[in-house]
Amino acid sequence: MKSPRDLVLVFAAVSLTNAVAATGSEAQAPAYIGSEACAECHADTASAWAGSHHAWAWNQPSEATVLGDFDDAVVRRKGVITRFFRRDGRYVVETDGPDGRLTEYQVHSTAGVEPLQQILLETAPGRLQALDLAWDSGRQRWYDLYPDQVLNGGDGLHWTGPYKTWNARCAECHATGYRKNYDPPTRRYASTQAEKGVGCEACHGPGEAHAGWARGADPARWSGLTLEGFTIGFSGASAATEIQQCAGCHARRDPFGDGNPLPGTPFHDAYRLALLRDGLYHADGAIEDEVYVYGSFLQSRMYARGVRCSDCHDPHTARLKAEDNALCTRCHSPAGNSRYPSLRKAVYDSPSHHFHAPGSDGAMCKSCHMSERVYMVIDVRHDHGFRIPRPDLSAKTGTPNVCTDCHADRPAVWAAEAIAGWFPDSARRGSHFSPAFAAARKHPEALTKNLLAIAGDDDLPGIVRATALDLIGRRDEASVRSRVGTLVRDEDPLVRAAAIGVLDGASYPDTVQQILPALEDQYMAVRIAAARALRVASDEWRASLWAKADFPETHMVIGGTALVLRDPPAAERAFREAIRQDPQLVDAWTMVIRIRAAVGDREGAYAATIEALAVNPNDPALGSMLEQFDEVP
Repeated sequence: MKSPRDLVLVFAAVSLTNAVAATGSEAQAPAYIGSEACAECHADTASAWAGSHHAWAWNQPSEATVLGDFDDAVVRRKGVITRFFRRDGRYVVETDGPDGRLTEYQVHSTAGVEPLQQILLETAPGRLQALDLAWDSGRQRWYDLYPDQVLNGGDGLHWTGPYKTWNARCAECHATGYRKNYDPPTRRYASTQAEKGVGCEACHGPGEAHAGWARGADPARWSGLTLEGFTIGFSGASAATEIQQCAGCHARRDPFGDGNPLPGTPFHDAYRLALLRDGLYHADGAIEDEVYVYGSFLQSRMYARGVRCSDCHDPHTARLKAEDNALCTRCHSPAGNSRYPSLRKAVYDSPSHHFHAPGSDGAMCKSCHMSERVYMVIDVRHDHGFRIPRPDLSAKTGTPNVCTDCHADRPAVWAAEAIAGWFPDSARRGSHFSPAFAAARKHPEALTKNLLAIAGDDDLPGIVRATALDLIGRRDEASVRSRVGTLVRDEDPLVRAAAIGVLDGASYPDTVQQILPALEDQYMAVRIAAARALRVASDEWRASLWAKADFPETHMVIGGTALVLRDPPAAERAFREAIRQDPQLVDAWTMVIRIRAAVGDREGAYAATIEALAVNPNDPALGSMLEQFDEVP
C-alpha cells in the first residue's frame, strides 16, 4: 500500500501565478442581452422591478440616481473634513486618500437606495472603493458607517483598504454577469459586468437563447438549458433551486469563482457557506454580525418544510407580499395552507397567543420570531431562523433573546418564567445545541463528546451539525477520527465538508482513505475541502485561490499550506503579500518573524518585528516578540 505522502500531491509550488482560471460552462452559455431587452416582452414585470432595491443596487451617477447632498456639503469627522460638491456637471468628493492627504475623487457610481446609499470612488485605474460616509435616505444626512472606529490611510479597514474594495467584496452581488478580473502580478482590476444592478438575467440567466426561443428559434444549440432557453427554471422547480439562487447573494459566504456563477449553479458549487461561528452568530444560531439571511433560514422549520423565498417576498418588486401579521397569517391561521399539511391550524394573531396588546409592537409576529439587529448604523435586518423565543437559554448561555431585547430592564429569568406560565405544556423548551456551543467556544476540547452527538443528529439542521464539527477543530484522536470519518459520507454537503476539516492534515492511512473519495464529491465545496485536507493540487482549489488573490486572507491560506509542505520561502512570500494588502494583519507579521527566526536569520526576525510594530505600535503579541530579543542583533 502506498504511504499517505505518496497519495498527496505537492501544491504546485504554492504559486498563484501558475494557477489556471476557473473553467465551466460560461464559455458555452448564451450571451447576456440586458434588462431593457427583457422589458420589450415583459413590460409589467420590468416596471415592477424598476423601482426595486435590486434595480437600485448599482447605478451610474445622475440627477435621478444620486440621492446625497452635493451642494458643497461639508462633513467633519475624526479630524478629516470631507466635501461633497459638483464641478462641470459631475459629482465630486474631497476626502482623505490612502496617504492621509485630502484628495478629490469623481463619483464613479452609487449603490443602494434605502435606508442608505453608498458612494463609489475610483482610487486607481479600475479600482473602486466604497466611501465610509453614506447617505441616510430617511433622515437626509451624510453619516459615518463606522462611528466607533478611527481609521487612517494605510489601514486595511480604511475606506481605501482591501476590505472596502468594491470590485472584490461587493460588486458581485450588485451586478449582473460580473467578472472581477483582478491581475495579481500588476495588482490591477479590469472588472466587467453585463449590467450594473441586479437585473433580470442575474436570476433567470443570460437571455440570448430565451429571446431566440420567443422568436421561434430552437435553443438546443446550447446544452443544459430549459425548454424556454434559460440556465435555470423556476416554474415547478424545487424550493432548494430557488432558495440557493437567492442565497448566492443573500448569504455570508466565500466565493470560489471570479464573479457571478451562472444562475442555476448549485450553491455548494460556487460558495463555501459561513457556519455559525462566534462573532457571526450567537451560540443559539441567532444572527450577530451581518450574515444575509441564508444561514439563518437553513436553521428554520420553515426551510425544512419546503417554504421558499417567494412565499413571502415578491421576486420582482423585492417587497413583502403582505404587511405585518397579514403576511404570516396567510399560513399560520385556522385555515392553514394546503401546501404544508403538517402546519398546525390555529389562531395566532390574538392576545391568547402573543399576550400583548393588539396592534402593539409586541403583538407583531416578527417581534417575537424574527429578532432584529441593526447594521451599517441604520439598516435593520431580521433573523430568518423564525425561532420560538427561548429566554431560558439566555439565562444559561448569555445569548440575547427577543423578550429582553424589548424589556431591557428585566432579566432573562423573568422572561423565561413568563413564557412558562403562558405555555405550561409546551414541547418547545427541550434540549438545545446552544449550551454546548457556548461552552465549546471557550473550551472545545472539553465538549468533544457533546459536539460529536450534535454532529451525528440527523434531526438537526445541517448547518448546526457542521458547526459542531467546526467547533471540534482538527483532532487526531482515534475515537474522534473514527466517528467523524463516517460523516464524510453524510447526505448534507455542509456536514461532509466540515467533517473533512476535522480530519484535515491527519496522515493515518485509514483517514486518508476516508477523505480520498471526497475529491470526486458532487459539490465543489466538498471537493475543495478534501483537496485542502490532503494538500492535493486540484485545479479547483488553485482556481479558487487565484480568484481571491486580492484577499489578504487568501495569502494566509497559501502561506500556511507552504509551511505544511516545508517551503519557508514560499510561505514568507505569501505572508508578505498579505501584509502588503493589510499592514494591520498581525498574524501575518508573526509568521514572517517566526520564519526568519526558524531559518536562523535573527537579524531579519528583529527587523521584521520593528517593521511590524511601526504599523501596529500597541499590539501586545508583537511587543512580546520584541522582548525575546535580549539585545539588538
